[in-house]
Parts: sequence; structure tokens; C-alpha cells
Amino acid sequence: MKVYTKTGDKGTTALFGGTRVPKHHIRIESYGTIDELNSHIGLIRDQDIDQLYKNTLMDIQDRLFTVGAILATDPEKAQLKNGKARLNIPKISNEDIEKLEKEMDLMEDSLPPMTHFVLPGGHTTVSFCHIARTVCRRAERLASHLNDLEPFQPETLMYINRLSDYLFVLARKLSHDLQAEEIKWIPNKES
Repeated sequence: MKVYTKTGDKGTTALFGGTRVPKHHIRIESYGTIDELNSHIGLIRDQDIDQLYKNTLMDIQDRLFTVGAILATDPEKAQLKNGKARLNIPKISNEDIEKLEKEMDLMEDSLPPMTHFVLPGGHTTVSFCHIARTVCRRAERLASHLNDLEPFQPETLMYINRLSDYLFVLARKLSHDLQAEEIKWIPNKES
């Protein structure tokens, strides 16, 4: 099978179900940003970090493929003619969301309480986490817009939201583990 199909040469692409839409369609922006996020998470996973984090990140990457598939499905063609769902994969579940929450709780147990915003940075690996977090927030904004236009499974949007929180806590935990300085943001006073 060839990678190039030439079907997108005029600026359109196909959703699951065959519907063609412009490549700048909000649905394409949404799942494209999830794909971008997945690549950033792969970059974090490639760092010299604890295997537990790597395993969690790989699980997240798997779930992001599911999120992308949900977002890439034309809602009008989500059901096949025989009544079955077009996507024959497990959807995002409450358990997926709870898993992120439990991982955050475990990491936060060993961290000092937050008293200020922190400046992203301090170590390359931590910076990769902050980049992934901000890409996740962008993905959430796009998916939220798409959901307003064409609603999809609520747990999918909840998962994206919780994932950005997870990436923030992971950045803090990696700062702690790597003994990187966490610089508090303290606004300058007006004179």
C-alpha cells in the first residue's frame, strides 16, 4: 500500500465513513492536534525517565489514537447500515479518566503544595511536558468547539481535559525527580 494517495491534492480529506471535508475543517484541526500531542508525548516517553511514567505515557498514546478515531468519525456515518458502530474499538471510559486522576494523586503525594504558578522549564524533559500540556489545551479548545457544533462522546472531552492536568503534574514530578529548579512566577509590582 502506498503512503500517498493523491486524494488530498485539492485540499480535502476523508473522515471515517467517507465524507470529504476541507483539511482546515474544525474536525480535522481537532484530531490533527491530538496527533500532534501524541507525538509530543512520544518525545517525553523517549527521555530518561522512570519506567512507570513511560508505561503510563504509552497507555495515554493508545488512548489518544482512540480519541483521534472518535474525532475523525462523521457523526452521520458513525453507525453502519447493520446498526453496528463504525468504530469497532473501546471508547474512552470513565476508568480511563480515573486512571489519570489516580496517577496524578500518586505523583502529588510526593510534591510540595503549589503556592504560585511556575515558569515552564528547568530541564529539557520538563519543558517537553509543558509543551505537550499546552498542545493538549489547544486540542481541548478545538475539540470543545467541535463538540458545540457536532456533539461526540462526553468522556472524550473529559479525557482531554484531565490529560492536560496530568501533563502539568508530570512536569512538576519530573522537576522533582530530576532535581530541576521550579521557578515560581511572582509578578512584578507596579511602581
